[in-house]
Amino acid sequence: MTQEIYLQPGEIHYGGGDVMVTTLLGSCVAIVIWHERLHVGGMCHFMLPSRAAVVSGQWDGRYADEALAIFKKEITKQRTPPKDYRVAVFGGGDMFPSIVGSGLDVGPRNVRAGHKLLRLHGFVIHQEDVGGIGHRRVRFNLLNGEVSCLRLEAQPVPESGTKPA
Repeated sequence: MTQEIYLQPGEIHYGGGDVMVTTLLGSCVAIVIWHERLHVGGMCHFMLPSRAAVVSGQWDGRYADEALAIFKKEITKQRTPPKDYRVAVFGGGDMFPSIVGSGLDVGPRNVRAGHKLLRLHGFVIHQEDVGGIGHRRVRFNLLNGEVSCLRLEAQPVPESGTKPA
């Protein structure tokens, strides 16, 4: 029986077996890594590129740089290099498309951070669906490495005093 794991923002799962990892993204980004030969991998769901100060030895998956550090620790246990993993990147959507020039470019900043950190750590991106408007549902099957991403387009917010059709 397949174990279902739902990742909330800031959570990470790494392992193997008959496990389906799922998450829902907006401006956050999910990175999926999969080792085809060993049938192990993981998914992280980060919210921001980094934080001002890291408490020694206590990484927080809400931040891209720390989520990647956690992945590196896990793959070191497997004695595998980052280049041996298939990598997919999802999310970074614009959740406030009607607010132009607001400085709420969290999604694009997350995507840039993910790309930069993956290159820095020696990972190669094989699949991605980033940017745009709206949510994404990502599902990752640890048994066979299959990853799916379903876009859920943003619905317009009705003006006050009006009802949705």
